[in-house]
Amino acid sequence: MNDPLPLAALGRRICILGPSSNGKSTLATAIGRKLGIPAIHLDLFFHLPNTDWEQRPKEEFYALHDAAIEGDNWVMDGNYSSAMPRRFARATGVILVRAPRLANLMRYFNRTLFQTKRFGALEGNKDSVKWEMIHWLLFVQSRNYGKYDAMLAEAGLPVLRMNSMAEINRYYRAWGLTRPIAP
Repeated sequence: MNDPLPLAALGRRICILGPSSNGKSTLATAIGRKLGIPAIHLDLFFHLPNTDWEQRPKEEFYALHDAAIEGDNWVMDGNYSSAMPRRFARATGVILVRAPRLANLMRYFNRTLFQTKRFGALEGNKDSVKWEMIHWLLFVQSRNYGKYDAMLAEAGLPVLRMNSMAEINRYYRAWGLTRPIAP
């Protein structure tokens, strides 16, 4: 087993990408607290608060996204591939989290059925199980892996790949991160 990549190797503008229900928002919050930089959850920009994940108009999302990436320091979780080129142009490093699909599905059920608060949750929203999301988790989102890999190769950024929960936990320990408790 190789030594873990130091957190400092990713710089202070870090993108966290990966499938839904993979712990990206919690990891972003933990890194943000460790480095003393803002954790930005793109789901909050893409969806309207006080809704059941209703999408915001695209131009509003892009305006919020673009304003956030202009900051000097941030850790940002979320995919939204149409905005990735602009995000990668400002980023200093990327963490790509890819736990197995069934693990993501179990995390999705846990967060929607039992977690009343979590990082990256919409204000005023209670998650509910949606068939569209189950289908997305099991059959659709893994199709994006090749696209993300190609975009990352083109961006030329340092990329850390975490391919299991054990690997994610290893980096929490190596970087001295504490799993934050949602307010």
